Amino acid sequence: MANNPSDSIKLPIYLDYCATTPVDTRVLDKMYPYFSRKFGNASSRDHSFGWDAQEAVEIARSAAAQIVNVSTSDIFFTASATESINSAIKGIAFGLKNKGNHIITTSVEHSAVLQTCWFLEQNGFEVTYLPVNDDGNLDLEVFKNTIRDTTILIAVMHANNETGVIFPIAEIGRIAHDHAITFFTDATQTVGKLAVDFSSLNVRCAAFSAHKMYGPKGAAALYINGIDLRKNIVPLIHGGGQEQNIRSGTHNVPAIMGFGEACRIAQMEMDADREKTAFLRDLWERELTSCITGIQINGCLNARLPHVSNVSFPDIEGREFIRRINTIALSTSSACSSGTSGGSHVLKAMEKSDSSIRGAIRMSCGRFSTEEEIRFAVGECKRTLQ
Repeated sequence: MANNPSDSIKLPIYLDYCATTPVDTRVLDKMYPYFSRKFGNASSRDHSFGWDAQEAVEIARSAAAQIVNVSTSDIFFTASATESINSAIKGIAFGLKNKGNHIITTSVEHSAVLQTCWFLEQNGFEVTYLPVNDDGNLDLEVFKNTIRDTTILIAVMHANNETGVIFPIAEIGRIAHDHAITFFTDATQTVGKLAVDFSSLNVRCAAFSAHKMYGPKGAAALYINGIDLRKNIVPLIHGGGQEQNIRSGTHNVPAIMGFGEACRIAQMEMDADREKTAFLRDLWERELTSCITGIQINGCLNARLPHVSNVSFPDIEGREFIRRINTIALSTSSACSSGTSGGSHVLKAMEKSDSSIRGAIRMSCGRFSTEEEIRFAVGECKRTLQ
């Protein structure tokens, strides 16, 4: 039987907010002038077009710093979180290689971290990949036992992009600080969704991105705490010396301005967004488990992002299931690794069964999702399985 939407629902319904988010119209309004009327290069120091562009960059830098409670001098703009991650991990590894060659990360990191670590392994570094338990979380005792005298970097994500599991980065940061080891976190999925305070977490370096918080693609941030760390980082991109020589290249002023406005709005509306998305996530899971037998929720229920639900459907192949529900945008894995095959490396690390991995689907809702959309999506899942 068809699951007919009401007139208030516009199809298709987007429930893949972990992959990217629509740009908030308020963000677009801030960006528009910098495409045409205020189109100057932020590195042009001799006229008002350049001055206006540079002012916009610094306004955005202040907003990006405020949302994570750090100094503006510690925020550097890049083009993507992947670039920020590469710049941080490669830059720190090569910059500190005279002190050691050991890096600690986890087996469930985003591919940007894993691929970077695999590259470093081919260049003389040793990497420990921490396991996770069946809830997708870390054992801190195992983590502490992997630290060596040669450990120069710990790279652990703030929250997992597939399951939403939130890692104990405050404790990890404290341990890293006690051992005088640089701690980097990929905070792409948390900044703008949760209250994040890098200053209190002993995070020395971090990455986050505009397009995960209703800003544009093409702008991201790299947080580097302190001159002592900055001077040891080998730049990934060389050129005109922008961003204090951390990241050369002409500033993407419209995207950066949009990033700043997205940060400002997120900080202002975070509590309301979190409460709304947690309600919608719980509704999704409650309705699914009540009408479909054999549903399995993947990930720690007590420590996860409010807007993310990873569920395994029984006796189906997730990607084929999603194709059959062509009115709902869901996901089977990270969008940034969607070209790979073989199933989720995250669920494999959690030692889920082959059938659970094959049947896994991620739903991630957001600021513009509605209760009516969630109920319709559940109905579509039920109809497709009949």
